[in-house]
Amino acid sequence: MAAPLANDRLLRALLRQPVDRTPVWIMRQAGRYLPEYRASRARAGSFLALCTTPELACEVTLQPLARFPLDAAILFSDILTIPHAMGVGLSFETGEGPRIARPVQSAADVAALPVPDPGRELRYVVDAVGLIRRELAGRVPLIGFAGSPWTVATYLVEGGSSRDFTRIKRLLYAEPATLHALLDKLVQATTLYLNAQSAAGAQALMLFDTWGGALTPAAYREFSLAYMQRIVAGLVREREGARVPVILFTKGGGAWLEAMAGSGADALGVDWTTDLATARQLTGGRVALQGNLDPGVLRAQPAVIRAEVLRVLQSYGRGPGHVFNLGHGIQPDIDPEHLGALIAAVQELSPVFHR
Repeated sequence: MAAPLANDRLLRALLRQPVDRTPVWIMRQAGRYLPEYRASRARAGSFLALCTTPELACEVTLQPLARFPLDAAILFSDILTIPHAMGVGLSFETGEGPRIARPVQSAADVAALPVPDPGRELRYVVDAVGLIRRELAGRVPLIGFAGSPWTVATYLVEGGSSRDFTRIKRLLYAEPATLHALLDKLVQATTLYLNAQSAAGAQALMLFDTWGGALTPAAYREFSLAYMQRIVAGLVREREGARVPVILFTKGGGAWLEAMAGSGADALGVDWTTDLATARQLTGGRVALQGNLDPGVLRAQPAVIRAEVLRVLQSYGRGPGHVFNLGHGIQPDIDPEHLGALIAAVQELSPVFHR
């Protein structure tokens, strides 16, 4: 039997239930800004080895919790584990990001892609989730995650990171049936993958749509949101007698929050370009909201960080349904003490918003 949670603020907030203060966790909270992470990464020999070795993934997942009083752990992994399992030749070049050796360029390429079995090709992730849950011993909940179909497709088609998305946008407009076939396969793979994570012990799930903001409103609905909605519909939403909340996050997606609120997700991530007051109005209390401090604020002094934390809390306002986070991931050059100042400010300033 799983240990009961000593701190369930995150899960309660995601379900818009009352909490004593706003819970806080940070996207990429296990990462390069921490010296202990850099030591683990050096010992692993490569980023991919770090991701694919359950004991090391567990180690780096837990590192920020040893340093900071966070309200959640998030699985240390990558949004490109599914392409890796599909056998497209994923590698990570230092300073250049991911590379796909065999990009998807045709309908035949899409047809040849397998749908990975999480119990085989992605077993290292499932094993890491189980190990992390055991090591957490009920201290805080564990968040599992995956990349959205659209975002993962951009890497598969472009062959890596892209600024202009030329290849995938050519596919979108010139061969939409091929792109739909790719996204359909990614829905199948991602639904299996996230359900395997929750079965192994993840207590909340998040879909990262990093590149949805590169689309037009119509294309976003057709090629990103529709596929995330299908994943949400296919997820097992109750485990261990409790609901498994689902968070959708589209970077640059502020204009589509109202549509996203109808996706079936419990919560929406909001980046720093949209005020939470606006997001709350657009979503009409149908979902919780996560965010949304500009990550650049962490380069300022603690007094400035505290003031900006208060600004975010005031923007959301009173009542349940807010999870404090950055508007995107923490950046590698940030002083860990500045993240400590952010967390302390949330803990000090947020209780008044819940009375």
